[in-house]
Amino acid sequence: MKAVLTFFGLSFSALLPLINPLGGALVFLGLIGPAPPAVYRRLAKRIAINTSLFLILIESAGAAIIKFFGISLPVMQVSGGLVLAAMGWRLLSQDQPTPAAADTATSPETDLASLESKVFYPLTFPITAGPGCIVVMITLSAQASAQRGFADVAAHGGIALAVAVLSAVVFVCYGFAPMIAARIKPQTAHGVQRVIAFVLLSIGVQITWNGLAMLFGTLRR
Repeated sequence: MKAVLTFFGLSFSALLPLINPLGGALVFLGLIGPAPPAVYRRLAKRIAINTSLFLILIESAGAAIIKFFGISLPVMQVSGGLVLAAMGWRLLSQDQPTPAAADTATSPETDLASLESKVFYPLTFPITAGPGCIVVMITLSAQASAQRGFADVAAHGGIALAVAVLSAVVFVCYGFAPMIAARIKPQTAHGVQRVIAFVLLSIGVQITWNGLAMLFGTLRR
């Protein structure tokens, strides 16, 4: 149970600023434009399902990927942690908030079939789950696989649970994007993004330190 909670918190905190459901909802609103609420919810449901399947597939194949390329778990943790820390620092040092979708949502009524053809690309990848999420999932998969015994399975379960919860948040934010855009202030969204970015930076440093500790241990032996 401890491993499930640990990796759930780690995965949720690392993926949240990258998926950024609120910011993604504003982008989603700008791309879809004027449409009935039912269309938003239908597209949001498909995007949430695709996001879950995509990230879980990456997480499941993460150990096989690093094994295929001959990369050790500590090295993957160090490199992945550095990438996460860099992402957090970049988000933390951004000067301007994400532009509100209301500025761009001026397109005419769009054909539903055309929108559904874009559910995976670009609405799921890379808008919702981009390359940064792939790095995070492979890094977390490597760290979960480093656990021993039942903790290994529990750690992967915690990651999958975090993905499911985040996908549900994506569905809510995307499905009600017009209502959210009408109520949230850009300054508020930017402030929340700064806090989450700092958490991401801290997680990246922690993962890097864990990998370095394992590498230093091999040097002593």
